[in-house]
Amino acid sequence: MHKLVILIEPLDDWAGFEAQWPQFLHLVESLPGLRREATSQVESFLYGKSTCAQVHELFFDSRAELEQAMASAQGQQAGSLLQQMTQGRLSLFIAEHKEDDIENIRKYQQGHAAAQ
Repeated sequence: MHKLVILIEPLDDWAGFEAQWPQFLHLVESLPGLRREATSQVESFLYGKSTCAQVHELFFDSRAELEQAMASAQGQQAGSLLQQMTQGRLSLFIAEHKEDDIENIRKYQQGHAAAQ
């Protein structure tokens, strides 16, 4: 699985951004191949120098599907709108995404403990 991660910096016009956010969501939610999305409002930083205020993640089965979605008409419109909404105060990156659920983690922990 691959994801497009959007890091949005603090903005001078947060109300203007929020007013356009539903339009942006409508565009990205129509991207071909999109499996799921997640939005996180950053509450505090525990370590580091990042100035991120919001994180938005778009998940796809493969990098090829992610790239096709970005190249689609909806992807191009969403990217253009996002640039406008943030005045370019954002970072984008593609990441391979792997995750595990707690049940599998506990199985590993139990097996590891029994082996010792």
